[in-house]
Amino acid sequence: MKKLLIATIVGALSTTLLVATPAAFAQTATGATKAKPKAPQPKRLIKRKPKASAVAKVDPVPEGSEKWSCSEGLSFDMKGDMKRDQIVTVHWGTRNYNLPRETTTTGADRFHDAATGMDLVVIPTKAMLFSDKDSSRLADECKTAAMQQGAPAPTQSNELNKSSN
Repeated sequence: MKKLLIATIVGALSTTLLVATPAAFAQTATGATKAKPKAPQPKRLIKRKPKASAVAKVDPVPEGSEKWSCSEGLSFDMKGDMKRDQIVTVHWGTRNYNLPRETTTTGADRFHDAATGMDLVVIPTKAMLFSDKDSSRLADECKTAAMQQGAPAPTQSNELNKSSN
């Protein structure tokens, strides 16, 4: 009887092992791939020299231009006579912008280039520089050295006021 009992226990254990072992192997084999996903390979950074055409172009400040000092330490250079010229050149940042005169009903002098979005508005006490591209004021309270001493802006409307007196 003892032999029969031992044989039954051994048979039950071996049957259980036959059923459980393949399932356990399958579970660890599939679980291993899910548990350890491959780490992404880091991308190599390749430092390349910029091409000559990719280097930002820097325009020189036009000869004979006048410096306009603005608030917050900003400034731009302008070449042209606002009293008579139809196009003035404004050097802002590293570029020159040719701004054609726009007619206004307020008496302010306005020079605006739709292609670049640069907009210069000059009133008797100051000038303001705007950008249409992002609707921002680039510079404010801009004045020439003469304006800082109390002279009005050299605008067309101020010139017309002088000649009508």
